[in-house]
Amino acid sequence: MIGYYVHHHGRGHATRAACIAAALAADGVVVTGLGSGPVPDGWAGPWVSLARDDDDDGGAVAVGGARDETAGGALHWAPPGHRGLRERAARLLAWAAAEEPAALVVDVSVEVAVLARAAGVPVVVVAMPGDRRDAPHALAYRLADAVIAPWPAWASPMEATAEVRAVGAISRFDGLDRGATRGGGDGLREVVVLSGAGGSALTSAQVDAARDATPGWAWTVLGPAPGRWEPDPWPLLCRADVVVTHAGQNAIAEVAAARAPAVVVPQERPFGEQVHLARVLAAAGLAGVEHRWPVASRWPDVLRSAVARGGDGWSAWAPGDGAAQAAGLLSGLMGRGDPVPCAPR
Repeated sequence: MIGYYVHHHGRGHATRAACIAAALAADGVVVTGLGSGPVPDGWAGPWVSLARDDDDDGGAVAVGGARDETAGGALHWAPPGHRGLRERAARLLAWAAAEEPAALVVDVSVEVAVLARAAGVPVVVVAMPGDRRDAPHALAYRLADAVIAPWPAWASPMEATAEVRAVGAISRFDGLDRGATRGGGDGLREVVVLSGAGGSALTSAQVDAARDATPGWAWTVLGPAPGRWEPDPWPLLCRADVVVTHAGQNAIAEVAAARAPAVVVPQERPFGEQVHLARVLAAAGLAGVEHRWPVASRWPDVLRSAVARGGDGWSAWAPGDGAAQAAGLLSGLMGRGDPVPCAPR
């Protein structure tokens, strides 16, 4: 049995965890999830709920007149005196002592990786794009038995000293039929906008202005306001003539799985996560990248360029077996056979 820690922010960590857990389950491996967010959709194994460590009523205190959540820069988030932090640490350690897991996959938390490894649990860290050369990330990568990168071996969206095992993009839609044609068949071309559950700066006014500037295009916005939540966007992604998306890893993986022509508008995230990923996609010619939402007058050209580029290049980013590759690597670390030869970078 292995554990899988899932960060609560957004939906991408949970979606990726469910994909890898399903691939492991198909190989007979029991995966126990741990996290302070909801149980991921489709999760079949046990789940351990952890207390939150980022609320305001956890009793965090200042020590020596200052509240140092980073422990002098050694960690990212360890607020002194916080009840939730103590409770989640105790729950994780109690689970590890009782279940004796073969490994813990951490997606993502430096503090969880350090805690588990200090308790003797082998740790596998999931890599994230961005500048990860800071001391806490360096510590997590150094103590990990492996660092899994959910992007292809030729890509380098992460700045860090760690050697990663690239498995390719991981999407819940890998292997599904994409259908034969794009477009809605009513004479209008279709734009689907993914605004992102992890936070978006997109406004209704920006979408309305883009829609008004592009007659002949029908716009659909998915996600938080100004969009609507769609639990299964696959048919829309496959039908869209262009997808406009943020640069979160899960969104990019789903667009890539659909082979949809894309325009990527990275959002501000810690460590430059989305900006770094968008730069790699632009350099590879996989998507058009706009580092801010284009003014209305530019949208006709932006959409034309995306259509001309097409989406076939996404096969280099998402071959369709990323979850299976990650599961093979983890099975190998557990001694259940030879690991899948994922390419190191």
